[in-house]
Amino acid sequence: MSLIDPKAEADFVSPRYLLVDDFENFRLSMRQMLIGLGARDIEMAASGNEALRRCAEESFDVILCDFNLGEGKSGQEVLEELRYKKILPSTALFVIVTAETSRDMVMGAREFQPDDYLIKPINRSVLKQRLGALIEQRRATHKINQALDDGNKEAAIEACKELLSSAPRYRSWILKNLAELYRDTGDLESALNVYQEVLKERQQPWAQLGLGQTLAAQGDIESAIAALQDLVDEHKDLVEGYDALAELQRNTGKFLEAKKNLQSAAKISPNRLTRQKNLAETAASGNDLELAVDAWRQTVRLGQRSVHDSADHYLEFGRTLAEVSEGDTSDTGKELAKEALQAMHQMDKRFRKDGDLAPRRNLLEARIYAGQGDEKAARQALKAAAEAINEESMDSGTGLDMAKALFMTGDKEKAEACLKKLAERFGDDASIMNRIESLMDEPVSRASKTQARELNRSGIKAFEEGDLDAAISAFREALAIVPKHASLNLNLIQVRLRQLETDSRAKSSVVEECQRCLKALSDLPPQHRQYKRYSALKRKVDNINGR
Repeated sequence: MSLIDPKAEADFVSPRYLLVDDFENFRLSMRQMLIGLGARDIEMAASGNEALRRCAEESFDVILCDFNLGEGKSGQEVLEELRYKKILPSTALFVIVTAETSRDMVMGAREFQPDDYLIKPINRSVLKQRLGALIEQRRATHKINQALDDGNKEAAIEACKELLSSAPRYRSWILKNLAELYRDTGDLESALNVYQEVLKERQQPWAQLGLGQTLAAQGDIESAIAALQDLVDEHKDLVEGYDALAELQRNTGKFLEAKKNLQSAAKISPNRLTRQKNLAETAASGNDLELAVDAWRQTVRLGQRSVHDSADHYLEFGRTLAEVSEGDTSDTGKELAKEALQAMHQMDKRFRKDGDLAPRRNLLEARIYAGQGDEKAARQALKAAAEAINEESMDSGTGLDMAKALFMTGDKEKAEACLKKLAERFGDDASIMNRIESLMDEPVSRASKTQARELNRSGIKAFEEGDLDAAISAFREALAIVPKHASLNLNLIQVRLRQLETDSRAKSSVVEECQRCLKALSDLPPQHRQYKRYSALKRKVDNINGR
């Protein structure tokens, strides 16, 4: 229960305060100003970690937290963790106090919605005016916030409706919360109505954002994307708009557009871990591995003090570095491989209690060593991993790393058997199957993959233009690089069969080459997305051969 008296205006007396600053003199100065305004119950913390501990153990109504807390978590990271762990009640106030006004700081901290900023130096008059206004708002909207803290969203909705008439001064804040409550409770039509009514009066960015998100939740993706695109065009600093737009674009396979929007958001506010992670994953999906490396690097850096830190970030960072450095023995390639090994070492130190990480680290190290031509170290790391892993029950990520390490150390049969088992176990998971198929089709270096993909594109273009000879040549050249690539083998069969339609004299050579392609795919699992096409083309070839 909040100690802010809901019946008193600008009540500085009853709240419980927590002052967070690494400089004792500033804490004491702020304490004296608060006492001068009537405050009685004031606690202090000298670091972000201490503030988090105090908030987990005690209740505070007003938290005044410096942004730059020296060693350890910043004020932004304190606020992020309090929000994430749901420690900070809706009835409480969190105010960031700072002498720093850089764009990165302001934009980063704003994303976690502090109630206000106070810029140092602060005097009693400013504190009274700004903090008094916040306390008055909490007093006026107490019924809504208390219902939220009680977990009663229906009561919060009713309180919003009631206060729209009795507290018109805070109408925008109330409407924003009302629309979000409608969305949270699944009443999307009511949420949409609120956003549309607000936008009729004024183009509020929060309402434009909510409109786009609600349209997306209703399944109207095209309208949602259009609304969010209008939003970021009009409000180029609204990072939440870029994030929401990028999420929709990723979900619809528009990775290039999603990447551009996430890059825009990261340029404005680079210090949010989840954004850098999304950027890394999106860049990797679009094969922009250089950008993915940099975004994972930022993710790992930000994770050192974040509640979102995860060993998976280090593993993905290492995997991407391994991919980029594979086969590159130049000074640059060696440095990237070294950075990958260092990331594994850092992961061990940060997550030393996680005993399951050792075999996953060993698999990745095997890839890194193999990519740099150190076959002895690669085989040792692979052996250590294999001894600790149960191949019948390993997760998909570990299995894919195992297959990749086996391919890179020259054991193709075991690698293909591993992938086949994974396909049998995870055949119902489209995202995992895509990764399995990608590795089945292209178990080669990044440079070779890129070359094969370019040749495939050239072959498809030639086929569409009617130049069958050029298409055949391109597909054959690509298959010399990736001989078991499903799509390439089937593309070549399709072109050769088309060629046979106009020149029956080539039947013998066509059938012979088509059968070679089909043999290369004889182990294709039924779960593979190309399996139906493979079966259909195989029947065609068999029919021709049986004539």
